[in-house]
Amino acid sequence: MKKLLTITFLLTIIFRSYGQQTDLAALVNPLMGTDSQYDLSNGNTYPAVAVPWGMNFWSPQTGKMGDGWMYTYDAHKIRGFKQTHQPSPWMNDYGQFAIMPVVGKGKVNQDARASWFSHKAEVTKPYYYSVYLADHDVTTEITPTERAAQFRITYPKSDESFIVIDALDRGSYIKVYPEQKKIVGYSTKYARGPLKNFKNFFVIYVDKPITVAKTYKDSVENNGLEVDDKHALAVIGFKTVKGEKVNLRVASSFVSIEQADLNLKRELAGDSFDQTKEKAHTTWNKTLGRLTVEGGTDEQLRTFYSCLYRMLFFPNKLYEIDANNKIVHYSPHTGKTEPGYKFAGTGFWDTFRALYPFLNLVYPSINKEMQQGLISDYKEGGWLPEWSSPGYADIMIGNNSASVVADAYIKGGRGYDINTLWDAVIHGANNEDAKNSSIGRRGVKYYNELGYVPYDVKINENAARTLEYAYDDFAIYSLGKALGKPESEIAIYKQRSRNYRNLFDKSTGFMRGKNQDGTFASPFSPLKWGDAFTEGNSWHYTWSVFHDIKGLINLYGGNKQFANKLDSVFIMPPVFDDSYYGGVIHEIREMQIVNMGQYAHGNQPIQHMTYLYNYAAEPWKSQYHVREVMDKLYKPTPDGYCGDEDNGQTSAWYVFSAMGFYPVCPAVDQYVIGSPLFKKVTLKLENGKTVTINAANNSKATRYVNTVTVDGKPYTRNWLSHSALQKGGVINFNMSAQPNKTRGTGAADAPYSLSDNEK
Repeated sequence: MKKLLTITFLLTIIFRSYGQQTDLAALVNPLMGTDSQYDLSNGNTYPAVAVPWGMNFWSPQTGKMGDGWMYTYDAHKIRGFKQTHQPSPWMNDYGQFAIMPVVGKGKVNQDARASWFSHKAEVTKPYYYSVYLADHDVTTEITPTERAAQFRITYPKSDESFIVIDALDRGSYIKVYPEQKKIVGYSTKYARGPLKNFKNFFVIYVDKPITVAKTYKDSVENNGLEVDDKHALAVIGFKTVKGEKVNLRVASSFVSIEQADLNLKRELAGDSFDQTKEKAHTTWNKTLGRLTVEGGTDEQLRTFYSCLYRMLFFPNKLYEIDANNKIVHYSPHTGKTEPGYKFAGTGFWDTFRALYPFLNLVYPSINKEMQQGLISDYKEGGWLPEWSSPGYADIMIGNNSASVVADAYIKGGRGYDINTLWDAVIHGANNEDAKNSSIGRRGVKYYNELGYVPYDVKINENAARTLEYAYDDFAIYSLGKALGKPESEIAIYKQRSRNYRNLFDKSTGFMRGKNQDGTFASPFSPLKWGDAFTEGNSWHYTWSVFHDIKGLINLYGGNKQFANKLDSVFIMPPVFDDSYYGGVIHEIREMQIVNMGQYAHGNQPIQHMTYLYNYAAEPWKSQYHVREVMDKLYKPTPDGYCGDEDNGQTSAWYVFSAMGFYPVCPAVDQYVIGSPLFKKVTLKLENGKTVTINAANNSKATRYVNTVTVDGKPYTRNWLSHSALQKGGVINFNMSAQPNKTRGTGAADAPYSLSDNEK
């Protein structure tokens, strides 16, 4: 009997591991992308310990205070455990403070308190982190809620066991209440501003009597238990026996210390560390479980769910629930506590492409809250953000908030004030801010009068701006149509959406910068990064006509010429001109080293390009290249990305592509078909319907789509409808080792283009 039970147990483990995996969170590697540095990004991620879209994340901190590379896989020491809201190292952080257990006196500043650690003694889960700090003989564990967390610290036998609380160095405050076993404080440190009246308040409770309590100004001991200084720190201490566990309960707020205390009591209540951990574990499995995949390799499963994990962080909640159960938030625009939702930590230049469309398909209710958060931004600051961190960060280009708003509504988002958002996108499309070049449209006067932003008027990245504004105008036009706006009001945006044509140079077959007098900027090299373009060159940006690929095909003279140009991206060697930057930026290096020609998947502008063969009657080439990118450029490892992960966008490309389709043009009710990666994908929609995507004979060798049926009926289109998917159904892909060069080649099989619509 005992032997039978053992066999049954082993079979259960095998089934759970390789069959219907129920613990999807166990497949996630939070270290994917952490083996990165300034001049080469393999993701530029950190192991975030959080719940989906939580207000606070926690991460071990290997970098120095203020270093955007807060955790890198090749580091050997941990300086603290930091509450973070960092979207990427390039944006750096805000709303941060650090906690570090130490043993022995005089270990307050970040260098003295740092401890050696090993990945062999580190456990990383989405909902749990544990590491052994060798220099202190201490094990630290962390588990999160949305606005709070629990720490469990296992100490050795010592008369000098301490906890350092570091409120960082831009102006901070800490007060220790030993009798209440409580520490409160705030940090004002942020990287992107200005932010009005910004404070991240925190409260910490310890479950052991505090016998030592000190405060510090930087590394100098302060007189008393309260410190208000440029750099405030505190140390609490006690004696411990070997193996003694000391628990911390931590929460924060952007509103007040009292609100932080309320957040803690509401979210942690009377839960033990293990209860909080299990709740977070359950939340992750439920959220990840909206998508279940079967019939892939272990590596593919781990890559899929590691990418999905990254997608469920940004933008993160910045709203809180006050004592009257009202939703409120700190406003970086007014410096006050305001009613309503607020999200931050995302750049629409990255995420309009696939991350937001994915939310609209799989998690529309959270995007409804995000749309309400955009309303808060507009009402309080006068603009929609293009990069929220958490205010209007002055970085990147485009007016892609229009796409984010339009795609949500067109894909069925309702229950929020869309008319205010309409006013907001119209305002953003026709104005620019004198102090911040990233909100509204820089060069809008030129763009509206000439149909492009000129090269020679001292506006950088002018060609890229023109191409993105043209797509954004299409998004505004599409939203206006969906809202029933009169043609007299919205026709101008349809007209401006054709402005991409103004930059196309038929003599070279590339998009080029154009001078104010109508001549193309010279000299011209399609290999030149930057200058007229953003973090790319003309090989990358020429395809940025998401809404009218047919119109672009016509400029090339037909399908064959267009497909040949697409082929050239992969045929060209990865040569480059870095003269604009005066050196090789990391995005260039990431293109160069992967041996895929001019295809630069590590950055966003070209990520949709592999799908464009579907518009030119050669869909099998999309199938080939999409699978090539999935197989070659993504791994569930610390070097698992081929460039910056960027707030879920690069992950969203993979997850969409693994499902078998991709949103080439947000604000259109279509997804363009590629090549599914798994034998089966089950998508559980919020409306209760289920979409099942089968590819029973799928394998590494059978990457081509031979035939497709939708609910049992033959289907030749190269796209799937969002509205049709919302009804649920079964999509069957019959895969083959050889391309089917007849399927999907009819004119009616091509996905949406504005030019076709005009016909």
